[in-house]
Amino acid sequence: MDKIIFATGNEHKMAEIRMILEDLGVKILSQKEAGITADIVEDGTTFEENALIKATGIAEAAKAIPGYEDAVVLADDSGLEIDHLNKEPGIYSARYMGEDTSYDIKNQALLDRLEGVADEHRTARFVCAIAAAFPDGRTEVVRGTMEGIIGHEILGENGFGYDPIFYLPEYGCTSAQLSPEKKNALSHRGEGLRKMREILR
Repeated sequence: MDKIIFATGNEHKMAEIRMILEDLGVKILSQKEAGITADIVEDGTTFEENALIKATGIAEAAKAIPGYEDAVVLADDSGLEIDHLNKEPGIYSARYMGEDTSYDIKNQALLDRLEGVADEHRTARFVCAIAAAFPDGRTEVVRGTMEGIIGHEILGENGFGYDPIFYLPEYGCTSAQLSPEKKNALSHRGEGLRKMREILR
Protein backbone atom coordinates (compact mmCIF):
# COMPACT_ATOMS: atom_id res chain seq x y z
CA MET A 1 0.00 0.00 0.00
CA ASP A 2 1.73 3.16 -1.18
CA LYS A 3 -1.24 5.40 -1.87
CA ILE A 4 -4.52 6.18 -0.12
CA ILE A 5 -7.23 8.11 -1.93
CA PHE A 6 -9.78 9.77 0.33
CA ALA A 7 -13.15 10.32 -1.29
CA THR A 8 -13.60 14.00 -0.50
CA GLY A 9 -12.82 17.40 -1.96
CA ASN A 10 -13.11 19.08 1.46
CA GLU A 11 -9.75 20.64 2.35
CA HIS A 12 -10.62 21.03 6.07
CA LYS A 13 -11.32 17.31 6.21
CA MET A 14 -8.12 16.44 4.28
CA ALA A 15 -6.03 18.44 6.78
CA GLU A 16 -7.52 16.42 9.68
CA ILE A 17 -7.08 13.11 7.82
CA ARG A 18 -3.42 13.78 6.93
CA MET A 19 -2.64 14.78 10.52
CA ILE A 20 -4.17 11.59 11.97
CA LEU A 21 -2.82 9.14 9.38
CA GLU A 22 0.62 10.71 8.84
CA ASP A 23 2.45 7.94 10.74
CA LEU A 24 1.34 5.36 8.16
CA GLY A 25 4.01 6.85 5.89
CA VAL A 26 1.72 6.62 2.86
CA LYS A 27 0.85 9.31 0.32
CA ILE A 28 -2.72 10.48 1.02
CA LEU A 29 -4.57 12.19 -1.83
CA SER A 30 -8.05 13.61 -2.10
CA GLN A 31 -10.12 12.22 -4.98
CA LYS A 32 -9.74 15.64 -6.61
CA GLU A 33 -5.93 15.41 -6.42
CA ALA A 34 -6.14 11.91 -7.93
CA GLY A 35 -8.16 13.36 -10.82
CA ILE A 36 -11.33 11.41 -10.00
CA THR A 37 -14.49 13.32 -10.85
CA ALA A 38 -17.02 10.50 -10.37
CA ASP A 39 -20.24 11.75 -8.84
CA ILE A 40 -21.44 9.09 -6.41
CA VAL A 41 -25.11 9.03 -5.36
CA GLU A 42 -25.19 8.36 -1.61
CA ASP A 43 -28.59 6.71 -1.27
CA GLY A 44 -27.89 4.55 1.78
CA THR A 45 -30.01 4.73 4.93
CA THR A 46 -27.10 4.73 7.41
CA PHE A 47 -23.72 6.46 7.71
CA GLU A 48 -22.04 3.08 7.15
CA GLU A 49 -23.96 2.33 3.94
CA ASN A 50 -23.16 5.76 2.48
CA ALA A 51 -19.45 5.49 3.35
CA LEU A 52 -19.30 2.07 1.64
CA ILE A 53 -21.15 3.30 -1.46
CA LYS A 54 -18.68 6.17 -1.77
CA ALA A 55 -15.54 4.07 -1.14
CA THR A 56 -16.46 1.30 -3.61
CA GLY A 57 -17.63 3.81 -6.24
CA ILE A 58 -14.41 5.84 -6.11
CA ALA A 59 -12.30 2.63 -5.99
CA GLU A 60 -13.96 1.53 -9.24
CA ALA A 61 -13.16 4.91 -10.83
CA ALA A 62 -9.54 4.77 -9.55
CA LYS A 63 -8.91 1.48 -11.36
CA ALA A 64 -9.22 3.34 -14.68
CA ILE A 65 -6.46 5.83 -13.78
CA PRO A 66 -2.87 4.71 -14.43
CA GLY A 67 -0.86 4.62 -11.20
CA TYR A 68 -3.91 4.36 -8.95
CA GLU A 69 -5.07 0.80 -9.73
CA ASP A 70 -3.70 -0.50 -6.41
CA ALA A 71 -4.67 2.44 -4.22
CA VAL A 72 -6.74 1.88 -1.09
CA VAL A 73 -9.80 4.13 -1.15
CA LEU A 74 -11.21 5.55 2.07
CA ALA A 75 -14.52 7.37 2.36
CA ASP A 76 -16.43 8.75 5.28
CA ASP A 77 -19.99 9.70 5.92
CA SER A 78 -20.47 11.86 8.93
CA GLY A 79 -23.12 13.99 10.49
CA LEU A 80 -24.80 15.37 13.55
CA GLU A 81 -27.55 13.55 15.46
CA ILE A 82 -29.68 15.67 17.82
CA ASP A 83 -31.76 13.46 20.12
CA HIS A 84 -34.53 16.03 20.73
CA LEU A 85 -35.02 16.36 16.96
CA ASN A 86 -35.37 12.59 16.34
CA LYS A 87 -31.66 12.37 15.44
CA GLU A 88 -31.92 15.07 12.75
CA PRO A 89 -30.11 16.16 10.64
CA GLY A 90 -28.41 12.74 10.70
CA ILE A 91 -27.32 11.32 7.33
CA TYR A 92 -28.73 14.47 5.70
CA SER A 93 -26.38 16.77 7.69
CA ALA A 94 -24.54 18.09 4.60
CA ARG A 95 -27.78 18.48 2.63
CA TYR A 96 -29.86 19.88 5.52
CA MET A 97 -31.75 22.97 4.28
CA GLY A 98 -29.98 22.56 0.90
CA GLU A 99 -26.34 21.85 0.09
CA ASP A 100 -25.60 25.47 -0.82
CA THR A 101 -27.03 26.87 2.42
CA SER A 102 -24.27 28.29 4.63
CA TYR A 103 -23.57 26.62 7.97
CA ASP A 104 -24.20 29.94 9.72
CA ILE A 105 -27.81 29.65 8.53
CA LYS A 106 -28.08 25.91 9.28
CA ASN A 107 -26.60 26.33 12.76
CA GLN A 108 -28.91 29.22 13.59
CA ALA A 109 -31.93 27.23 12.34
CA LEU A 110 -31.06 24.33 14.67
CA LEU A 111 -30.56 26.71 17.61
CA ASP A 112 -33.99 28.24 16.82
CA ARG A 113 -35.62 24.78 16.78
CA LEU A 114 -34.14 24.07 20.23
CA GLU A 115 -35.19 27.44 21.69
CA GLY A 116 -36.27 26.94 25.32
CA VAL A 117 -35.13 23.28 25.47
CA ALA A 118 -33.17 22.54 28.66
CA ASP A 119 -29.54 21.38 28.47
CA GLU A 120 -30.36 17.83 29.60
CA HIS A 121 -32.57 17.45 26.51
CA ARG A 122 -30.06 18.97 24.07
CA THR A 123 -27.91 15.82 23.88
CA ALA A 124 -26.28 15.21 20.53
CA ARG A 125 -23.40 13.41 18.90
CA PHE A 126 -21.22 13.64 15.86
CA VAL A 127 -21.03 10.30 14.02
CA CYS A 128 -18.42 9.31 11.46
CA ALA A 129 -18.43 6.03 9.55
CA ILE A 130 -15.24 5.34 7.60
CA ALA A 131 -15.13 2.70 4.88
CA ALA A 132 -12.11 1.24 3.12
CA ALA A 133 -12.20 -0.39 -0.31
CA PHE A 134 -9.12 -2.52 -1.01
CA PRO A 135 -7.79 -3.37 -4.50
CA ASP A 136 -8.77 -7.05 -4.00
CA GLY A 137 -12.42 -6.08 -3.51
CA ARG A 138 -12.41 -6.44 0.28
CA THR A 139 -14.15 -3.72 2.33
CA GLU A 140 -14.07 -2.65 5.98
CA VAL A 141 -16.20 -0.12 7.88
CA VAL A 142 -15.67 1.46 11.31
CA ARG A 143 -17.58 4.07 13.32
CA GLY A 144 -16.42 6.88 15.58
CA THR A 145 -18.61 9.15 17.73
CA MET A 146 -18.23 12.28 19.85
CA GLU A 147 -20.90 13.01 22.47
CA GLY A 148 -21.94 16.50 23.55
CA ILE A 149 -24.90 18.87 23.64
CA ILE A 150 -26.15 21.60 21.36
CA GLY A 151 -25.08 24.94 22.79
CA HIS A 152 -27.15 28.14 22.91
CA GLU A 153 -25.07 30.26 20.53
CA ILE A 154 -22.60 29.99 17.65
CA LEU A 155 -19.07 30.03 19.09
CA GLY A 156 -15.56 29.41 17.78
CA GLU A 157 -13.54 29.83 14.61
CA ASN A 158 -11.47 26.64 14.48
CA GLY A 159 -13.95 24.09 13.24
CA PHE A 160 -16.29 23.86 10.28
CA GLY A 161 -19.85 22.68 9.67
CA TYR A 162 -21.79 22.23 12.91
CA ASP A 163 -18.72 22.56 15.18
CA PRO A 164 -19.67 26.07 16.44
CA ILE A 165 -22.93 24.84 18.05
CA PHE A 166 -21.60 21.49 19.34
CA TYR A 167 -20.79 22.09 23.01
CA LEU A 168 -18.56 19.81 25.07
CA PRO A 169 -19.56 20.32 28.74
CA GLU A 170 -16.42 18.66 30.14
CA TYR A 171 -14.21 21.12 28.21
CA GLY A 172 -16.47 24.16 28.61
CA CYS A 173 -16.34 25.04 24.92
CA THR A 174 -17.65 24.13 21.47
CA SER A 175 -15.68 21.83 19.17
CA ALA A 176 -14.96 24.95 17.05
CA GLN A 177 -13.05 26.39 20.04
CA LEU A 178 -10.70 23.43 20.39
CA SER A 179 -7.20 23.47 18.92
CA PRO A 180 -6.87 21.25 15.82
CA GLU A 181 -4.72 18.78 17.81
CA LYS A 182 -7.25 18.55 20.65
CA LYS A 183 -10.15 18.22 18.23
CA ASN A 184 -8.44 15.35 16.40
CA ALA A 185 -7.87 13.60 19.73
CA LEU A 186 -11.56 13.87 20.69
CA SER A 187 -13.51 13.93 17.43
CA HIS A 188 -15.70 11.33 15.79
CA ARG A 189 -13.52 11.46 12.67
CA GLY A 190 -10.36 11.11 14.78
CA GLU A 191 -11.77 8.04 16.53
CA GLY A 192 -12.91 6.49 13.24
CA LEU A 193 -9.57 7.19 11.54
CA ARG A 194 -7.58 5.69 14.43
CA LYS A 195 -9.70 2.51 14.20
CA MET A 196 -9.15 2.42 10.44
CA ARG A 197 -5.41 3.06 10.89
CA GLU A 198 -5.17 -0.19 12.87
CA ILE A 199 -6.88 -2.10 10.03
CA LEU A 200 -4.59 -0.51 7.42
CA ARG A 201 -1.50 -1.43 9.43
